[in-house]
Amino acid sequence: MSIAVFASGSGSNFQSLVETARREQWPMDISLLICDKPGAKVLERAKNLEVPAYPFNPKSYPSKADYEREVLALLEQYQIQWIVLAGYMRLIGPTLLQAYGGRIVNIHPSLLPAFPGKNAIEQAFHYPVKVSGVTVHFVDEGMDTGPIIAQVPVEIAEEDTIGTFTQKIQQVEHWLYPKVVYDLIIGKVTSPVSLCSAKRDKEGVR
Repeated sequence: MSIAVFASGSGSNFQSLVETARREQWPMDISLLICDKPGAKVLERAKNLEVPAYPFNPKSYPSKADYEREVLALLEQYQIQWIVLAGYMRLIGPTLLQAYGGRIVNIHPSLLPAFPGKNAIEQAFHYPVKVSGVTVHFVDEGMDTGPIIAQVPVEIAEEDTIGTFTQKIQQVEHWLYPKVVYDLIIGKVTSPVSLCSAKRDKEGVR
């Protein structure tokens, strides 16, 4: 069993995850990158890290379901157990949610539920708030609405620019995300789907 990372952009979180997994010898490999933006920098990172990468153009498919069915076939081929979103700028649809419910996680650069969606760093900086942060959460059908796993606050100092604040956010992301993903794959953190299944099993025994 292994992990697939979905990314759309530069891929700094993808690189952090792969390097941490190899350095700390995780029991699961990050064995696949799915990218929905052909030409994105994350594909170059995957090549340098020797991780198989598959660029897709979702617009070339008749529907979102068709796109996700092809992705799902690839995930099954690689025996993927967990999907880790790292700057994947697309909502996960029913096809993948049904197959991987409770096994898809995302990282978001704000303290959810504040500032969901795109440009969360800029939203917080210009609002303005004095503290924003980073959230790791399970993925559901909404936009950044799934159950929260971990949050770390990040202060917006008076002297911060959007550039320095972004760097502070990324520094937290690069240690927090690998930590949470590792805790998930070793069972230290339990998904809400697993909890519901356990509850149903217990009630069935009664």
